[in-house]
Formats: sequence, C-alpha cells, structure tokens
Amino acid sequence: MKLSAIYLVTILTTFLSLTLNSSAQDVDDEIITVDSSIVVMNASITDAAGKAVGGLTQRLFKVFEDGVEQEIKSFAAEETPFAAVILLDTSGSMEQRVSLARSAAIQFLGGLRSDDFVAIYNFDSKVSMVQDFSNSRDIREQVFDLKSDGMTVLNDAVYKAAEILSKREEKRRAIIVLSDGADTQSERSAEKAMQAALTTGAMIYTVDMSATSDNSPGRYRNQGVLKSFSEKTGGRFVETPGGNAMRDAFRRIVVELGQQYTLTFSPSNLKKDGKWRALELRVARPNLTIRTRKGYKAAKSK
Repeated sequence: MKLSAIYLVTILTTFLSLTLNSSAQDVDDEIITVDSSIVVMNASITDAAGKAVGGLTQRLFKVFEDGVEQEIKSFAAEETPFAAVILLDTSGSMEQRVSLARSAAIQFLGGLRSDDFVAIYNFDSKVSMVQDFSNSRDIREQVFDLKSDGMTVLNDAVYKAAEILSKREEKRRAIIVLSDGADTQSERSAEKAMQAALTTGAMIYTVDMSATSDNSPGRYRNQGVLKSFSEKTGGRFVETPGGNAMRDAFRRIVVELGQQYTLTFSPSNLKKDGKWRALELRVARPNLTIRTRKGYKAAKSK
C-alpha cells in the first residue's frame, strides 16, 4: 500500500509539472496580432546633436519590409496626438524609489497636450490599473498609496500595455517603463513582450530606476534588458534620473512623441503566415539618427 501511495503521488506530481510547464509555454507562445493590411511606422529623427529634425518631406523617405521597398501610402510630419501607458514598478526591489517613479509619472502628465491620452498601471507580482486613459494632467490619489512589495512581472506588464494600446485609435503609441529592470516572476519572456510592442507599433521608453550606488553585475544586466526594449522598438533609454535630469528627460519624451514622422504602407507580401517581418526606414539625408520599430508579426490564417 505504501508503494502504491508513493507511486500515485509520483504520477500526480509529474502530471502537475507537465501541465504547468505546458501552460507557461502556451502563455509565452501567445503574441498580439493586429490587422497588417496597413502598417504604421512612427519615427523619431534627430541630428548629430540629438536635436529633433523637422521639415523632412516624404520624397526623402524609403520603407523596406524584409529588404523589399514598399510604397508609402500616407505621410504625416505634424504634431499628432499619441496614446501612452506608464508602467510603474512597485515590486520589493523598488523600496526606496517608488516615490521617485511616482514623481516621474506626474512629470510626464504635466507635459500632455489636450488630445494626448495616457493610462497608468503599476506592477509587482501582478499588473494593476491605477488610472485609465485620460487627457488630464492630474493623477489619481490612488497612486500615492502605492508601496513596494512582492515579485516583479516586468515582461507581463509590457505585454499588457501593448495589448491595451492595440485597441486604441491613435497611430502614435508609447509605453513608458519606470523600473530597475529586474524580472522575477513573469509568465512571458522579454522577447515575447517586445514582439507584442513591435506588433502594436508602440515605442518603449525605459527609465532606469535602480540606485546609482548599485554597481552589481545584476544592475548592468537589468539595464541591458531596458536598453533592449527601447532600442528595438525605436524608443529611448534614460539612465537613473533625479531632479532636473528627470524633468528634462520627461520633457524630451513628451515633445518627441508629439513631433514624430508617421508613415503607412500596404505590405506587398500578402501571405498570412504569422511570420515576423523586418522593417527598415531610410532617409536621404546624412548624419541623422532614425529610431523606429524594427518589425511586426503578420496575421495568420485560421
């Protein structure tokens, strides 16, 4: 009887392990897909001094998908409204810096225009909405009750932000991440979270909230994660901010989001194969830095 009981426990343990692993794999395999009949590319273009470059005309731009030039259907250089999601890391590792992250969010809202919309979410062991999309510069009192606790689901938070932005009408979309970059409990990988943002057309702006006194290998590894999110989606990485540096960083982000170039095209590749399509934007003018999304995931026939 003892052997039978042990055997039964072993079978149940193995079954549960396989089921949980399978479930986690299924979650990680999920990816947001959008209507890819029209692809939107938002681009931030700066000169050698890092200053935004305006006045560029459509004839200077060329778009390539998987190396094949595409016909640009529409082009806009005016200040267009944007939708953004601010993600506040309130996990246990942020114990001394939650108030700084909160101040950064308030600073960002202070630069909004009347037709820009922003939502605020916090994340620790789970992702929770603090404030739904609004064009208000005020922040809900609930944000002042946020305290650091629990594990960190950074990747899940980025995925969630991309998911809700995919339902917005605005063509310009952004995710603002205020975190130390550590992820300890996400169901999704950093790669899947980033692909979700790319597919949605959202640029990720990451603000490193780690302590300046931290010189551990872990800090530099986490910074690498934050930089990867920004670089591959066309956003910007901001090193640990404080005081005037933080205010200036958020002022630049708000201005940049409003002064981007927006282009659309209909892909010449009509296959609905669910495969990744690499994007490249070229501008016929030297010494420019072009930041835009690196690709998107095509729709897949059911």
